Amino acid sequence: MAPTTPSDVDVPPTLIERVQDFVGEHKQAVLITAAAITALAAGGAIYYASSSSSGSGTAPGSPTSKSKKKKSKGGKGKKEKEKGAFGSDDGPILEERKLKEKKPDVEEAKDGEDYERMSNDQLLALPTEERTKIAAVFKAKGNTAYQARAFPHAAELYTRAIQISPKPEPVFYSNRAACYVNMSPPKHDLVVQDCDAALKLDHKYVKALNRRAMALEGLGRLEEALRDFTAATILDKFQNQSTANAVERVLKTLATEEAKKVLDGREPRLPSYTFISAYFAAFRPRTYPSLPENPSQGDETLQLGLKALEAADYPHAVSFINEAIEQGISNNEGKAEAYNLRGTFKFLMGEIPGAKEDLEKSLELLPSFTQSLVKLASVHMEQGDPQSAFTSFANAEELNANDPDIWYHRGQVLFIMSDFEKASEEYKKSLELDPNFVFSHIQLAVAKYKMGDVGASMAGFRRALREFPNRSEPSNYYGELLLDQGRFEEAVEKFERAIELEKAKSPASPNVLPLVNKGLALYQWKQDIAAAERCCNEALRIDDECEAAVATLAQLSLQQGKNEEALKLFERQSELARSEVELVNALTYLQATKAQVQFMNNYPDMAAQLSQMAGSMMMG
Repeated sequence: MAPTTPSDVDVPPTLIERVQDFVGEHKQAVLITAAAITALAAGGAIYYASSSSSGSGTAPGSPTSKSKKKKSKGGKGKKEKEKGAFGSDDGPILEERKLKEKKPDVEEAKDGEDYERMSNDQLLALPTEERTKIAAVFKAKGNTAYQARAFPHAAELYTRAIQISPKPEPVFYSNRAACYVNMSPPKHDLVVQDCDAALKLDHKYVKALNRRAMALEGLGRLEEALRDFTAATILDKFQNQSTANAVERVLKTLATEEAKKVLDGREPRLPSYTFISAYFAAFRPRTYPSLPENPSQGDETLQLGLKALEAADYPHAVSFINEAIEQGISNNEGKAEAYNLRGTFKFLMGEIPGAKEDLEKSLELLPSFTQSLVKLASVHMEQGDPQSAFTSFANAEELNANDPDIWYHRGQVLFIMSDFEKASEEYKKSLELDPNFVFSHIQLAVAKYKMGDVGASMAGFRRALREFPNRSEPSNYYGELLLDQGRFEEAVEKFERAIELEKAKSPASPNVLPLVNKGLALYQWKQDIAAAERCCNEALRIDDECEAAVATLAQLSLQQGKNEEALKLFERQSELARSEVELVNALTYLQATKAQVQFMNNYPDMAAQLSQMAGSMMMG
């Protein structure tokens, strides 16, 4: 699977992954609060599957997904043949409901054949009690026709039951809808109309909700289908696995389709400061081209871009680099650098084809530019082409085997492919060439942790803490490792130390991820939601586009039942999402929460029951 974030960005995706994993471990309670038990678990699974193969697990303490779907407790002696597909071989089994008045035996309706021959006017002239009995006869005959797969005739019989009954039962409409489901082609519009009628008579009629949801799905009205499947899942107390699977299916389709529309209409934009900084930090510092003796205007503009980049003023850096290329740069070294950086920013903004084009231009101008080859490998991985990625690394190694960045970033690719042993060897080679790069130490320790060698991993982090006492990363990542082991107090201490070091290094714009980590740790340790929210809000005060902070606040709101607030945060997360998979993840939660809000509006009497269920599941 293609990576969804730059394979060299260590922190932001990892943190969001951990948020999703925590939610996954508490999925039942969260989903009751959030409307669809498997829906949100599915959202977490979608994100984890993509991010774990995209380099998101490249920081210490990245947990493996522990959430497992529970087996259905459904199947109460009656098999549901209505599994979400229209026109199944057997068709759905009809639900028999007891009428309020005594239902006559078929034997009592010895003149049932005569009833069919009578006109509706004749039948409507009969007394109310007799019409009720005759309606039940038509319904019984409809069931017989249905079992014989004579769906049009069965529908006619249910229609007559509806027409002559003084007070039609919801099951009459639902059973006729089942006939329309099984006609070829299915009559989706009529299914919706009949289920509407059944639900007006009984708004908690689960079978009608499921049938209407399937019809709406068939009509492409996915938000309405999700609304009904969600309601049916909750009303069934999460016991019907077929309905739960339908929630997951519709959510995935809806979020994927919406994500494509959003991305097609979205202007490219830079991700958060935290995200970009993490990406550039994954490359060792190097000397940029100097200004030539007789500089062109493009040469001078490029220097302005490089100075902006060194100052972490990324918006101005992008602007100056683009201008420099347009104005014209006088030498190949400068041009290659400009195309390298423009390709890098395009990559960060999700413009993958443009990034590839620029990086290839950089290499045409300066074939020995190994960093462009390394970044091109990331582009190939983003496009789902690991073979080309490794070819780029091999080309870079052939040109300059002593460039430690080659070994480190190839280790990253192997890491995201879960080949931790080979990744470890790459990190070791990177350290042999340059023992002063903190991330090689960290990643080697992470790989050891993933391989199950916890002792070596912990020793590696303690060594990194000693060798890099003024860097925040060892403390932050070691804290993640401790958090994954449930050593909460020690983890919080490490996150606080990382926060101190970040403030000392960059008071105006520190890396805010240790703050978010601390919030998560306090929540998991003490269930202190207020403290977790304070940490995330402080992170957003510093970097208002930090997706990890937004995602964490959204999940915290969700677990508190603050659905309107969670909706706004998920909308914000979708705005910040860089890639399609990240956007699908945010939209999955957004749509699931919308469905829950609709459920609470439609079934306000269920609020107390849901709260009790959520509480008992959290306690369990």
